[in-house]
Amino acid sequence: QVQLVESGGGSVQGGGSLRLSCAASGSANSLVFWGWFRQAPGKEREGVAALRRGGSTDYADSVKGRFTISEDNLKTTLYLQMDNLKPEDTAMYYCAADRRALIPFAMRETNRYNYRGQGTQVTVSS
Repeated sequence: QVQLVESGGGSVQGGGSLRLSCAASGSANSLVFWGWFRQAPGKEREGVAALRRGGSTDYADSVKGRFTISEDNLKTTLYLQMDNLKPEDTAMYYCAADRRALIPFAMRETNRYNYRGQGTQVTVSS
């Protein structure tokens, strides 16, 4: 099993920045993909950013150029640097991960990964 714990959410004014963190434990070394998805009240889950461990990244069009996904050298912590935040970025943000070497969907569809954390709230005011 894999445990994912998010941190770093909060409230910020539009144009501000936040950095989310996701700490992986358990069988974390078996993970191949990990990333972030979000869900706002009354809206569907939206994949935000994904990273193939040690390799490529993928972003939703809505966050390209503003959000940056990265992992630490030990590959046990995932980050999401969020800059130039907008009110429409307000949502619960979840860390997600998957062990499969091949996934039958786009990498950024992190809402379809097998493991997820409890989420951290991000609120952006105008």
